Amino acid sequence: MPAPWRKEPIYAAVLFYLDLPLQNAFFLRMQSKTGFSRRSFLKGLGAATLAAPWVTSGWASRPPSSVLRHASFGANGMAWADLGELTKYKNSVELVAVADVDLAQTAQVRKQFPGTRIYQDWRVLLEKEGANLDSVNVSTPDHMHAPIAMSAMQLGKHAYVQKPLAHDIYEVRQLKNFAEKHPRIVTQMGIQIHSTAVYRLGVIIIQSGIIGKIKEVHSWCPKSWGDPGPTPTGSDPVPASMNWDLWLGVCEKRPFIGNGYYHPANWRKRLDFGTGTFGDMGCHIFDPVFTALELGAPISVRSEGKPPSNGNWALDSKIHYVFNGTSHTADKTIPITWYDGDQKPPAEVLALLEGDERPNTGSIFVGTSGTMVLPHISRPLLYPDKKYKDIKLPEAEGGDHWGEFVQACLGKAQTSARIQYAAPLTEAVLLGGVASRFPQTTLQWDSAKLLFSETEANKYVRRSYREGWKIKGLS
Repeated sequence: MPAPWRKEPIYAAVLFYLDLPLQNAFFLRMQSKTGFSRRSFLKGLGAATLAAPWVTSGWASRPPSSVLRHASFGANGMAWADLGELTKYKNSVELVAVADVDLAQTAQVRKQFPGTRIYQDWRVLLEKEGANLDSVNVSTPDHMHAPIAMSAMQLGKHAYVQKPLAHDIYEVRQLKNFAEKHPRIVTQMGIQIHSTAVYRLGVIIIQSGIIGKIKEVHSWCPKSWGDPGPTPTGSDPVPASMNWDLWLGVCEKRPFIGNGYYHPANWRKRLDFGTGTFGDMGCHIFDPVFTALELGAPISVRSEGKPPSNGNWALDSKIHYVFNGTSHTADKTIPITWYDGDQKPPAEVLALLEGDERPNTGSIFVGTSGTMVLPHISRPLLYPDKKYKDIKLPEAEGGDHWGEFVQACLGKAQTSARIQYAAPLTEAVLLGGVASRFPQTTLQWDSAKLLFSETEANKYVRRSYREGWKIKGLS
């Protein structure tokens, strides 16, 4: 019988390429469903809801009297999606200012928010508008997440930061250290699927022990944010609307290359600016794995894929992790493997799906009593079907990831993906990127010291910012 995600009008295979507003509409539709036709157990969810393990603290600092005065770093793409979600709370959020290095990207903001002040330099925005702000969202290319977020947080601003939290491991750790010292600053990483009912149900299933203790996990995504080709030579004229030096930010100077090589989206493929497929999607897909198993830092990481070349991330990653076991795992350690591009879990693991097609994106949890498949983004499925087809499960309630942030900033709620949670998750993902530079080599990781056993790998834990771009707490 066909797997349920193949019956949906919007398939998971297409969904993760869609704009975020379309994803959000799908999330709401998913949360209203009682289940899919293939597995009857998902039609009869129990009424009891388990205690939510994703709830963490993150109370707002000085709450505004009624309205959150907000600024966005980034105006288009993911920034526009974040703005749409945050400003839908019209009585709670006022968009004061926006900064984007390419002023051509601000057209939608100027049209929909005509009173908003527009800046090209994010530093100038903070300098001139700092006293007028309560919160910000950082929705820029990866290499500027940490510099902008840290600068805003040092001014006491609540921060919604897109995934991955930062470009480098050291930056992530410094953001975490700052957030822990200033717990009244509200933070939230942009892993919005974290708040959906389907991911929360997956967490409940694992932590309820329904498939026993977990022996191994396999996670994958077919995206391919890599480039095997050489970097083009020469340079192209910089668009009149764009400040290339501001776009480079903390990274070393280099010529501008047109035809979309860097801007507005293909920066994800470039080592200095993006974090590849894993950095793009790993924080999403590893999120329920981390939450369900209550994982800490990995013990080791090993890449079986090709290394980056010519300043670009490679395609088709395969990265093995070993983590310390927890109360939810079968052994003292647990192996977790990531695959992207054309890589996929081994045949013996896929055989556990009893002939069902592997979801386009997702994770397989192999337990001592059964197997759970958690598609991205769809309801979890349990195997063997004969054993679990009539089981009743607790209900999982979905939430609004952006609304949670807004309410927390106003002192009325708590965030579930604050930096204290998001940082260890992001660090683990970024460790995979470092490992990809040393294929067929097992790197032992000392999280407390931020050190690898392979000395050469340590230079990728922390990068140097270029002259004139020193950021307090990061450089």
